Amino acid sequence: MGRIPWFETVAEAQRRAKKYLPSSVYGALVAGSERGRTIANNLEAFADLGFAPRVVGHHADRDLSTTVLGVPTSLPVLISPTGVQAVHPDGEVAVARAAANRDVIMGLSSFAGKPVEEVCDANANLFYQMYWTGTREAMVQRMERVRAAGAKALIVTLDWSFSHGRDWGSPAIPEKIDFRTAIRFAPDILPRPRWMWNFAKARHIPDLTVPNLRPPGGAAPTFFGAYYEWMQTPPPTWEDVKWMRTEWGGPFLLKGVTRVDDARRAVDAGVSAISVSNHGGNNLDTTPATIRLLPAIADAVGDQIEVLLDGGVRRGGDVAKALALGARAVLIGRAYLWGLAANGQAGVENVLDILRGGLDSAVLGLGHSSVHELGPDDLVVPDGFRLAAGAAR
Repeated sequence: MGRIPWFETVAEAQRRAKKYLPSSVYGALVAGSERGRTIANNLEAFADLGFAPRVVGHHADRDLSTTVLGVPTSLPVLISPTGVQAVHPDGEVAVARAAANRDVIMGLSSFAGKPVEEVCDANANLFYQMYWTGTREAMVQRMERVRAAGAKALIVTLDWSFSHGRDWGSPAIPEKIDFRTAIRFAPDILPRPRWMWNFAKARHIPDLTVPNLRPPGGAAPTFFGAYYEWMQTPPPTWEDVKWMRTEWGGPFLLKGVTRVDDARRAVDAGVSAISVSNHGGNNLDTTPATIRLLPAIADAVGDQIEVLLDGGVRRGGDVAKALALGARAVLIGRAYLWGLAANGQAGVENVLDILRGGLDSAVLGLGHSSVHELGPDDLVVPDGFRLAAGAAR
């Protein structure tokens, strides 16, 4: 019997990704910092929330569309920027095409393996992500490049990464792929011949350089070269955030907010939106689940800027719960990477369709005609579920 390409759940996409990918590549996708408590809590917290469905008064037609930073999207789900996507030879381009086919916004990491120009050609609704890394002059040059490519908004990530340890050990990631590296990783790669074959058909090996950080007239740094630059750059201040927002001059999303006071400072710095995020559990372990922190932050600043959420979204019902507690939209990371590994571009489209179906079911069952009608009354929230960090002012 041939392989069945379609899958019904994100969990099945993950199962197929684990079966397809070399263990080191898969390990890089699922690992979190230290004991992985934040990763687990991101998932468990969504399960702790209950729905309060209505029995009569459902709507035959439901609108799942919205806008994020003025950009229309058919679904309140954005592709979160993730670094070098060695799970598939087409990487971010395949993801961008999938997002375009489903009319959703594409987030592209500055640590991506594909150039921003190529990805923007595949999806015109692109948000580009930057870190505070390098000199101001270099950051301005990068902003000018992505603006010329057509990026609609800037995502600035400042929470990556304060923690460097994983209790079970980080998967080994080579500086570059060459013959010696291939020999060293052969025991990991040879049991996954289909992964190798897909890259062979594409006539290139996994590339661990980051072309979007290439200086004018220079060569693209390796992933670790770019990481070293980030490590050597002094951490930003709120004045630096304000400078960056001013230099960009367009829609500006600050990613990584977990505290109410930081959310308020972000508003003061002039950002257009924030994402309540713990970097998918790859930051400081035991940071609470973002869905627990969302309500207090949305209550504090949601009437001034757009509030998004990422962390632990695996189902359309998770999207509905986030919107009900104050999010404008959510960003997904691991979910679409598993889809990419499982079936390339079609696998990413598959994941987006799963989330769309689950969200539509929730909107239907809760008696609404639009995602904009979702609210706290649609949920059963356990005592003590909501948490607030940095709430005092």
